[in-house]
Parts: sequence; structure tokens; C-alpha cells
Amino acid sequence: MTELFASLVNAIRHSQLLRVLLIGFLVLLLQIPIAMIDSLIGERTTRHNEAVEEVTGKWGREQTVIGPVLVVPYVVRWTEGEGENRKLRTKTRYGSFLPEKLAIDGRIETEIRSRGIFDVPVYKMTLRVEGGFSSPQFADWGVKSEDVLWSRAELWVGISDARAIQSQTNLTWNEEAIPFEPGTGEFGGGGSGSGEPDVARPGIHAPLKRWPIGKGTGFSFPLVLNGSTGVFFAPLGRETTVSLASNWSNPSFQGNWLPGDRTVRPDGFQSKWSIPSLGRNYPQRWASDSAVAHEIDKSTFGLQLLAPVDPYRMSERSVKYEALFLMLTFLSLWLFEVLVRRRLHSLQYLLVGAAMCLFYLLLLSLAEHLGFLPAYLLASIAVAGLITAYCASILRKPGWALIIGALVAALYAYLYVLLNNEDYALLYGSVGLFIILAAVMYLTRAIDWANFGAQGSKRG
Repeated sequence: MTELFASLVNAIRHSQLLRVLLIGFLVLLLQIPIAMIDSLIGERTTRHNEAVEEVTGKWGREQTVIGPVLVVPYVVRWTEGEGENRKLRTKTRYGSFLPEKLAIDGRIETEIRSRGIFDVPVYKMTLRVEGGFSSPQFADWGVKSEDVLWSRAELWVGISDARAIQSQTNLTWNEEAIPFEPGTGEFGGGGSGSGEPDVARPGIHAPLKRWPIGKGTGFSFPLVLNGSTGVFFAPLGRETTVSLASNWSNPSFQGNWLPGDRTVRPDGFQSKWSIPSLGRNYPQRWASDSAVAHEIDKSTFGLQLLAPVDPYRMSERSVKYEALFLMLTFLSLWLFEVLVRRRLHSLQYLLVGAAMCLFYLLLLSLAEHLGFLPAYLLASIAVAGLITAYCASILRKPGWALIIGALVAALYAYLYVLLNNEDYALLYGSVGLFIILAAVMYLTRAIDWANFGAQGSKRG
């Protein structure tokens, strides 16, 4: 009975299937430190975001410029009741009119502001806005000319973070200079559908006082804004053109329209949008009982200023591949056991796995100070070198240790390719796994698994 039990224990001990299951258990066990590192990445990301918010809150946040819009109040009259109870009622409504032509030319000068160890890109944007309005028409709304309140007409410009306006500016209106005033005046643009003035947008407005009878008019004004992370515009003109140039070399063009012409160079970019009004979902004019504010907000276009490589996003993505990389490294060690017949202890697997887990912590800490690419190179070289030196000691075969070290280095090079080619990550990953499986099948093709345990093996 004792011999039978000993034989059973020996068979289990040398079972390669159980060995593989044990390796899988070790990979699961190492998910504990990986989960802690993943949590740390989230914590550092939060601290980075807080630093960005602190800088942008004082300098200027992402800017969205909507306008200009011509707003003209008018009186609506109607009667209620009959006979002696008949009463005349009046109510003031607001007509909003968009420019026939709108041209915006801007220059964005970026710089890096630091808060502790975190760098935040910010910008100063200088705009020149010009265009023209046709004469507003009220007749088809049933409004008489004497009910149009030209003396209260305004031109407003919505600016998402108006606090970041850097200099006083004047509107040139029909060759007359009119100072802008804070806020968007009586009507903050884009009716709510209630017939009442909408909640005012942040921005500026200019009281026009009068309108040149029977003709349109031109306008222009400069605008200097601080901002960060991005800038967006709304295509309010019947014909809208926006030209931007900057010294930032990593723009990400966003919104409903991409620039028709763009040039991105290491020293900056130039871009130009030409947008007709037919592509948007709101008219050239509307009354205050029309709900268009949401449609205007949805029609914005522009760009975001992205960091060349976000170390936190890249670190977070790299952790997603850790289970695969642990499995592949352990698979290499297991193949050594099978091919060379030298048994490794489970603790030796755990130490190699711990070194691979440490890679992600090194990557995160170094990337905060050096940038992602130098940090990735240093962390991968350090971990691959550590594993190679350790394997040379436990395997007592420098040649095999170098092979395992080369495999680990190849895995990190493979991971870097995956991280920098997000669109092709699935393709590269599936092809890579197919090649690895084919290599394992080829290397173990001559092994007699049924009698493998009976052939004995050396203990490490």
C-alpha cells in the first residue's frame, strides 16, 4: 500500500499537466500585486488630473467660441377676451440672426506649465474675427417695422471660459468702434423653446443701438484668449472659414468637421476649415421660441492639444497585457524543464514573476520624470537583465539563460509595438499568439507525453 501511495505521489509530482495547472495558479496569484499596481496607476492619474485642473482653472480651460450672433428684440401683440373684457397683450421676443460670412484667423502659441512633477500644456490664442450680416427680416414673422426694437439690438459672442480673455476688445461695426461688454446681454443665444430669454452663456456682447436701414453691415474684432487642452468653434456663418496655426506638433482634430487643408510638422501645424451652412442642423435665423442651443453645441469643430505620449494611459494599457506576458515567460521556463529535463521550483517561478510585475511599477515611476519611451527602455532593460542573470544562476546554463533573457526582451519589444499601434493591436496580438503556439508545438513535437514522467527528471 505504501509503495502504491508513493508511486501515485511520484506520478502526480512529475505530471506535466499538473505542472501546467500549477503555473496557471501562480499567474493568478501574481494578479494580487498587479491589481495593486493598477490601483496605483489610477491614483497617479487622479493626481495628474488634479494638477491639470489646478493649472487650467487659473490659466484658462478648453475654449469654445460660438458667435457672433446678432440679437434683435421685437414686440409681439395679441388680444385676449371679447367685448368689454377684450385686452391687448404685448410680449418681447428675440430674433437671432447669423452672419452671411464668417472668417476666423488664429494663432495658438503653446507652452508647458509645471505643477510639481506634472507638465500641463496651455496656450494663448490670438483671433481675428470678421464677416458680415444681411439686413434682418421680420415681415414673414408677422412683425411690423415699428415693433422691432433696434435700440436694444446686440451682437454677442459666446466664450466657454470668458474669464480667460486677456485684453479689452472693440467691435468694428459698420466702420464704427463699439466696446464689448461682459456677459452675453439680454439673450444668451440659442432659444430654449419657452419663448423667454435663454440662460445666458458666458461670453461678451456689444450694444449696437441702431441698424443701417435697408442694407447689411460688416463687422470685425480681435480676441485674445488663454486656454488649455483644446479649442472649438461653431460654424455659424452661411459660409464659415477658420484658419489656425500653432507651434504645437501633436494636434488631434475633433468635432463634426475635419480641416480640408492641414499640415503637421515637428515645429507646429497649420489647418483650415471651410464649412457651408447646409451641413448643420439649425437655420440662419430663429425666434426665441425655437430651441436651437443644443444643435449649436453639437455642431462645434476644432482640435485638442494632446501630449505626444500620455504615460498614464500607456501604463494602464500595458498592464492589460500582463497576464499574457506572465504566461509566455512561464511557458519559456516550462519548456526549459521539458526539453532539458531540469526541474525548477515554484518559488523560482514566483521570483521571475515578481520581477515582471515590478516592470510596471518601474515604468510608471520613471515615466513621470523621463517620459514614456526612455522609461520603457530603462524598465525593460533592467527587468530583462535581472531575469537573465537570475536564470543563469538557477539553470546553470548561460546559453539557456541568454535565450530566456532574449525572449523576455522580445516580449517587451512586442508590447511596445502593441501599445503604439492601438488600431492594429488585435491583429498583432492574434498573429503573435499563433506564432508562439506554433513554436511550442514544434519544439515539443517529439516528446512522448504518455511516458514522459516515467523517464525521470532532475530536480532543481
